[in-house]
Amino acid sequence: MKLSFFIILLFTIASCSSPKSDSIVQYTEFPEELHLMGKELPMDTAVFRYPFRISVEGARAIVMDLHGTDHYYHVFSYPDFHYISSFGKKGDSPTEMLDAENLQYKQGNIWTLDANKGELTRFVQCLSGDSLLRDEVVTLDKQLLRALDFAIYDDSTFIVPDYSGEGRFCWIGRNGKLLRKTGMIPTDNESALQSARPALAQAWRSFIDYNTDNDVLVAATQLGEVLEIWHPLDTTHVVCVGPHGEPEFKISGGYGIPTGIMGYSDVQVTDQAIYAVFHGRTFKELGQQEPGHIVDGGQYIYVFSLTGEPLRKYILDRYIYGIHVDEDRRTITATDVNSNQPIVEFRMG
Repeated sequence: MKLSFFIILLFTIASCSSPKSDSIVQYTEFPEELHLMGKELPMDTAVFRYPFRISVEGARAIVMDLHGTDHYYHVFSYPDFHYISSFGKKGDSPTEMLDAENLQYKQGNIWTLDANKGELTRFVQCLSGDSLLRDEVVTLDKQLLRALDFAIYDDSTFIVPDYSGEGRFCWIGRNGKLLRKTGMIPTDNESALQSARPALAQAWRSFIDYNTDNDVLVAATQLGEVLEIWHPLDTTHVVCVGPHGEPEFKISGGYGIPTGIMGYSDVQVTDQAIYAVFHGRTFKELGQQEPGHIVDGGQYIYVFSLTGEPLRKYILDRYIYGIHVDEDRRTITATDVNSNQPIVEFRMG
């Protein structure tokens, strides 16, 4: 399928971080579309209620259960997915978790986010390798509004989306203190930008990922169809806008209430490209699903270059939420909250 509309507009914009320039990439189609069939991976245990995220490093995979009964995180061997152990015990004691939003498993570090407690926690493997222990807790600055996602920038800094609307990202030190805010929401809604920034920031809630090797930070909106690519070192910024446009919402009681579509639900920056799970269904469509036949998730994976060009659209045979892309094996491992066999593998063409 040919790319029917592709415009790059360069302009300079004032923001909290005073970036050099922003580029807008507008697209209506992808130059290539491929259909992928998922292979369900047999599980030797049933521990999930809502498997939301998956992260892999080496021979270990960690799956986050958004509504875990006893634990929020479960460790498996990779790529065969034999159960090893669980961690992140659910509870209200100082060593337990009230909530789980995401995890980052990079360079041997396993970090989790508890939004209700406002804590980032680092877990380490025991010598046996079969279990994990809490090793460090970072209490987030009270200046931050409820943190719903995070990325690891380096050994001393975390990145958290800014839900105050004052910036796009909050940079947090290893001690949990707010260091600075950078960027701004790339919206055309000047009225909301001037008078309703917190509601605007809620509507622009994004899932983020950062790749240290190529200095690419990506934010994908949960509503609408906007994917932003930042290069923190040189402050360049690319905004990829699809046919559904920016998040649509109305303001009620100071909150942003979604009125458009469900957008992205996960994003991963690899060494070669950006992969994002896209939904694209309206809230009206979602609300009209028959009881007992409700399907949750996105049926598409969009692939962009590291500079924002649309490359490929994968159309899946099922609906998924979280992904891990293994470019060496040419596979995408995903979570399917609708299935009793919720871990699915797709082989990329």
